[in-house]
Amino acid sequence: MEYVKVNGTSYVRDIKTMALVNQDASGLQEYMNKRRALAAQKDEINNIKSEIQSVKDDITEIKKLMMQLIEKGSNG
Repeated sequence: MEYVKVNGTSYVRDIKTMALVNQDASGLQEYMNKRRALAAQKDEINNIKSEIQSVKDDITEIKKLMMQLIEKGSNG
């Protein structure tokens, strides 16, 4: 492949396909790091959502059990 530098940028142009190619390796690394960090944040948010739902389910079950105890106590 033969490339020609595009003035004022970190891009080069492929002579054969006329495609612009970014050769900024540090920019790519920074992008990949940000992407990994965002994926980790999303995973953490999903875990927290799951834990919150579990707590809600537990509270609902506790409320049902308390209502059953109250009903038995008032009937007994």
